[in-house]
Amino acid sequence: MTERAGERLVGLDVARCLALLGMVATHMLDERTPAGDLTFGQWLAGGRASALFAVLAGVSLAMMTREPVRGRAASLRAAGIVVRALLIAALGLLLGGLESGLAIILTYYGVLFVLGLPFTVLGGRALTVLAVVWVVLGPVLSHLVRPDLPPRGYASPTFGQLADPWQLASELLFTGYYPVVPWLAYLLAGLALGRADLRDRHLLVGLTLGGLGVAVLATQVSRSLTDPTVADEHATGMYGTTPPDGDWGWLLLVAPHSATPFDLAQTIGSAVFVIGACLLVERALAARATALLAVAFGAGAMTLTLYSLHVVLRTPDFWPPEVSHAHLRHVAVLLAIGAAFAAFRLRGPLEIAVGLPVRLARRLSPPGAPTTRPAPTTDR
Repeated sequence: MTERAGERLVGLDVARCLALLGMVATHMLDERTPAGDLTFGQWLAGGRASALFAVLAGVSLAMMTREPVRGRAASLRAAGIVVRALLIAALGLLLGGLESGLAIILTYYGVLFVLGLPFTVLGGRALTVLAVVWVVLGPVLSHLVRPDLPPRGYASPTFGQLADPWQLASELLFTGYYPVVPWLAYLLAGLALGRADLRDRHLLVGLTLGGLGVAVLATQVSRSLTDPTVADEHATGMYGTTPPDGDWGWLLLVAPHSATPFDLAQTIGSAVFVIGACLLVERALAARATALLAVAFGAGAMTLTLYSLHVVLRTPDFWPPEVSHAHLRHVAVLLAIGAAFAAFRLRGPLEIAVGLPVRLARRLSPPGAPTTRPAPTTDR
């Protein structure tokens, strides 16, 4: 809910819901038409939906660490966030073992939270500068390191990979489908966004227009520097990174899941555009209309639960893409469950479970210490 109804920013839930639906679309719909052209769904959501999730992860981390704490309270809060991240990562390992045919994001997502935790001590301006720097530095570091790393061996991390921690770490950080080192740029951008006053209408207009401008500029500059044939060939995605033995020219490409500087800039820009636009819609609505919006996009308040459900439903025993109208079935179920939970003001079961460490850390904080309870602009 918004600050008018429980201090929750509904616009962020709307953005999360759009990210969830975008990922479902890329998982279930064809990437190209029978004529070989890129489909609208792939053009719109390919690479952008997962990037939006990652930027929103940074916003959530900023909200969880907004209140200044020191000493034992700071240690407890950090420990709670780390345990929360490990639970999410473990869920990703579990889902990765299912026959869904999907590259599961959750284990990367959990590692990203841990890697981003030290940056939560920085302010918005420093985070913005660092995000811009990492958009370039992250892919360059990856390009330098990956030729010396073992090739990726799995589509998704699983519990079985724990027996080979070096291979698992290599995939999570550099060679996997959602490599954490270059993807840190998304988290830093989200942290910077979460440090801002997300109720300021003028700021939201600037963020929306600025995000759109960055996305368009990055795409156009990349296209002017790369071979159109190569760009079209990889328009459906590159499985996480550019070729490990490729030349430096690959870093000029914009393609879904390529983790190049231009890809990161374009997808960060599009994520900021979506988040800003969703928050502007919320600000423009009356309280009753906002409450209806919260129900309609309630899936965005429980994306961990519903993403996991989507992965299970994607397995052969339920509704894989070959089943008639499988995409519509997935969307209908996710939206219906989200709306029902939102209407009754219930939290998702997995959200409750992974939130326990943070809530426990809050209760164990010394008396009189600043709490981690959300400020009016926060997202719980």
